[in-house]
Amino acid sequence: MSAAHITIAGVNKVFKTDSREVVALKDINLDIPQGQFVCLLGPSGCGKSTLLNAVAGFAPPSSGQIRADGKLVTGPGPERGMVFQEYALFPWMTVEKNIAFGLEIKGLAPAQIDAKVDQLLQMLSLGDFKTRFPKDLSGGMRQRVAIARVLALDSPIMLMDEPFGALDALTRRNLQDELLRIWSELKKTIIFVTHSIEEAIYLADRIVVMTYRPGTVKRDILVDLPRLRDPASAEFNALKRELGQLVMEEQQRHHNDEIRVAAID
Repeated sequence: MSAAHITIAGVNKVFKTDSREVVALKDINLDIPQGQFVCLLGPSGCGKSTLLNAVAGFAPPSSGQIRADGKLVTGPGPERGMVFQEYALFPWMTVEKNIAFGLEIKGLAPAQIDAKVDQLLQMLSLGDFKTRFPKDLSGGMRQRVAIARVLALDSPIMLMDEPFGALDALTRRNLQDELLRIWSELKKTIIFVTHSIEEAIYLADRIVVMTYRPGTVKRDILVDLPRLRDPASAEFNALKRELGQLVMEEQQRHHNDEIRVAAID
């Protein structure tokens, strides 16, 4: 892996309301090399999605800097593709039209668009569904289309916000394997938000555990396990216990905070 593909330096994010300020992120510093698969892990309220949205350029940090491909992130950009949990497909477009949309906006020739769409339909086993509309697809198939649409733009960075969180266990594992295959083939840099410890271990080169609000980096762990990983192995479960303890500590902090706020109210 090469020098930092994504640099997050001294990032803070503060949300202001009429009555108070909420510090969502505090002093986040991460260097992510090209081609690395990073999972952001932690309980609800730890700022995982807030940090991902800052990298995407949707919600700039209150202070600090984020750079992607050496360029300062000031908004969304073509080098960063985003996959959401809720699929975000155009319901009036077929599968192939959804995948082609970004390519048409870029102004590619029809022949180039057709070739790219056909390639992605085959890569993600969507060939038999290309004329279907999103309403006719299962959740897993919709997420395949959403991933294909991001891959069509050939962004070197993929940002994924709990993309498999709403899926059943079998579909989730199948898509995890599909994502690992694509990542291995295309050498993308991936930041993947999850609250599932097992998913993080199964997928990631590196797991960044975040604290409950304000979100900071609690632990930054390199996952030195061979692929494909066996969730039944002793090594997998030893890391699962270690991460479980870290996440449980933050969940307890969240619980204590709720009790404190309730007492004040």
